[in-house]
Amino acid sequence: MDLKLLRLYKFPMLIALSCVAFYWTFAYGVDREDFGRLVMLYTALCILSYKLYNLLRHNFKFLVILAIIFRLVFLFALPELSQDYFRFIWDGQLINAGINPYLFIPSEISNELNFSNTEVLLQGMGSLSAGHYSNYPPVNQLLFAVSSFLANSSQLLNVMFLRSLIILADLGTVFFGARLLSNLGMSRDRIFLYILNPFIIIEMTGNLHFESVMVFFLAWSLYLLHNNRWIASAIVLGLSISVKLLPLLFLPLFFGFFLKNSKLSFVKLLGFYSLIILTLVISFAPFYSEEVMANFMASVGLWFGKFEFNASLYYLVRWIGFQVKGYNIIETAGKILPVITFVAVLLLTFLRKNGTMQSLIRSMLFGISVYLLLSTTVHPWYLAIPLFLSVFTRFRLMLIWSLLVILSYSAYSNAQYDENLWLVASEYIIVIGYFLYELFLQKSSKPVDRVY
Repeated sequence: MDLKLLRLYKFPMLIALSCVAFYWTFAYGVDREDFGRLVMLYTALCILSYKLYNLLRHNFKFLVILAIIFRLVFLFALPELSQDYFRFIWDGQLINAGINPYLFIPSEISNELNFSNTEVLLQGMGSLSAGHYSNYPPVNQLLFAVSSFLANSSQLLNVMFLRSLIILADLGTVFFGARLLSNLGMSRDRIFLYILNPFIIIEMTGNLHFESVMVFFLAWSLYLLHNNRWIASAIVLGLSISVKLLPLLFLPLFFGFFLKNSKLSFVKLLGFYSLIILTLVISFAPFYSEEVMANFMASVGLWFGKFEFNASLYYLVRWIGFQVKGYNIIETAGKILPVITFVAVLLLTFLRKNGTMQSLIRSMLFGISVYLLLSTTVHPWYLAIPLFLSVFTRFRLMLIWSLLVILSYSAYSNAQYDENLWLVASEYIIVIGYFLYELFLQKSSKPVDRVY
């Protein structure tokens, strides 16, 4: 019997060991300037992971173990593909020193601090981050503070604690995501399209982006809501927003879900929204002042009116602006495009039937896809929420996009961080083309479990 099992798992184990080797290279042997090597390694990992999923998709426990092993490969590595973690450590140290991280710009307060690693953190985070107020919401700041307290001034220990929190969040997503899939009559194994995706492992565990924690709270909230525990769902959704603000986009969509669900009502909808707002107020309360809110909103606003990276439709708008106005119209476009996104979400709210969890999740997926396609800045880790949501639908667009998003790293292959717009165009031509194919041409009668 053991020999039979060995033969059965021989090929999957070879694939798993190959994945471990590639993840090890990502963790300890590559930097973001080496674009060609990044693309080859990442593409190989995506192919191998997809094959591994197809071979073992019905062996839930074994895939969970592999997901943990792949993440633990990164445990002792400092992130090579992102410098954001320097700001995480900085904000955490400020809180533990009794300093409000929203009140001061790092480059302006550095001379007044007696941190042993001040210069290291300033240089590590770069002039862009060091020159602006923190834009990380309170729950995120709490995690930074806990990690900083436990690690003291050790950079590696700080990274290890932050990484452990992200791994725990991913395990929570497996737990609640699999349960929600089962409750919706879908195969719980589909959660591995998210958890085993190299994009999630590298960008979240490897590069320390806390979208994993945001997704964990979102998965938990949707699971609770599906089980009619709307009070707990609202509180947990508030926590998700307090990790990253992006789930705010979904709030209008719950209007249709509550009013068209026989076990819910308008009164409960008001209570749901009120609890979300209360959770956010409580989370911000320890930091609150008018100056803090002004600084925080100004920092968030930069992502709409100043920064631009890996955008799609916005780059077309920018080009038209140069032809008509003769200059970059990002400040104008950054105000108009979010309004278009909001209108699109309202249309999804009132024109679609969102009375079931499946239809609600589809609307959430469409809404955030519109947001990303109209954004001026689309960093790779922004795809975490739509990738998670797509697991519950027939659409596999996000699998394609999570593969192609590695092309955005071409900007780091030169000292000026100039983007290769041909690669950006290639990314979005394929993404938008595949989206239109799935939306209008692909038959929707396929069984959900087999669409991937």
